[in-house]
Amino acid sequence: MKKYNVKVNGISYQVEVEEVMGGFSSSPEVVAVSKASQEKVVIAPKVSQENVASAPKAKVKKTVSSGEKIECPMPGTVLKVNVNSGDNVKKGQVLFILEAMKMENEIMAPHDAKIIEVSVADGANVNTGDILAVIQ
Repeated sequence: MKKYNVKVNGISYQVEVEEVMGGFSSSPEVVAVSKASQEKVVIAPKVSQENVASAPKAKVKKTVSSGEKIECPMPGTVLKVNVNSGDNVKKGQVLFILEAMKMENEIMAPHDAKIIEVSVADGANVNTGDILAVIQ
């Protein structure tokens, strides 16, 4: 745990922050102690059922045809699919727009090819290594 002094709206707090390597702790929380009142406040991230229920339900196909696979380079959300099965694409053409870490990333065609299969839809949550499309 690392301790920091933080001043918010004129009130000074002593904050303890746990550094977690290689992932998230099972119950991340921040403990703040007001110097004025010595009252402990535990701040934990909230996940409401409304937010979970309203999340997109797009799916990623797990089966693929034979051909060269275009894999997802990082976890994120597919914002836009710019191609369909059967489309011919040129090298550098943007196939997908992927939102990851609050940034939009363009997934481009590695060479001139024909799209055999598109495995994701707009709004799909993807992980590193998931197959986005198959090209020939």
